[in-house]
Amino acid sequence: ARAYNTVTPSSGKVLSGGVDANALHKPKRFFGAARNIENGGSLTIIATALVDTGSRMDEVIFEEFKGTGNSEIVLSRKISDRRIFPAIDILKSGTRKEELLLGPDVLQKVFVLRSMLHKQEDEVEALRFLYSTMLKSKSNIEFLDSMNESTK
Repeated sequence: ARAYNTVTPSSGKVLSGGVDANALHKPKRFFGAARNIENGGSLTIIATALVDTGSRMDEVIFEEFKGTGNSEIVLSRKISDRRIFPAIDILKSGTRKEELLLGPDVLQKVFVLRSMLHKQEDEVEALRFLYSTMLKSKSNIEFLDSMNESTK
């Protein structure tokens, strides 16, 4: 969207942050392609967004596209600084409408897992807890079952 904002002829409608309204049209169409496949099939589009840069333009672009994704993965500088990779903040990351992807029994186990992760001191400890527990499990179901066992 930043690149389109640079090269798109001015429409006269400028959003806050200096983003031209027309600059967002093509990127939005591109992201819409993930849901607009003829004859079925699936297309996954992965995008990144700059946040906490101090730029109003970055904030406007992020807010415009935030609701278009099905999943949000938040990277953590704190985790990265500790040389733990991938540096994903699992407390802030997630999938929208996961109730449509998971059965009720698995969904309940995922809720228990999230509850246990949020009890950790911070995102680093949550990731360490998740990783160490996953190493002890042979499958996703065994892993989720172990979360439920530890709450009893």
